[in-house]
Amino acid sequence: METLFPYDVYDPNCPARQVLDLIADKWTALIIGQLEKKPQRFVALQRQIGDISQKMLTQTLRRLERDGLVLRTVYAEVPPRVEYELTPLGKTLCKQLAALCDWSEANIEAIVTAQQCYDARSEQAISPN
Repeated sequence: METLFPYDVYDPNCPARQVLDLIADKWTALIIGQLEKKPQRFVALQRQIGDISQKMLTQTLRRLERDGLVLRTVYAEVPPRVEYELTPLGKTLCKQLAALCDWSEANIEAIVTAQQCYDARSEQAISPN
């Protein structure tokens, strides 16, 4: 059977793995979710995401910019103003990442319950009776 794409993410040497690594990152999903609404300044992104460090936000924005998903615009003002926005390529991710966020929110209770059951079974297996 012929594939639609010449790449296979299950091949250890496939360059598409780098893309999968980037978009599977929680910070990427949260940043793209915020930029989908409107262009944002760095401090606004950091405030809206909440627990992201300045270093992690900087690194993630640079990766997204390098991969063509985010555009960084510096305005010649005093003080300089920098805004980030999604590129047309970045906008193509919004629907897929929103679906993942929706799935996470819809299923978190079942996941927490499963984690608690697993942890309880693990404790019983370790603890002597």
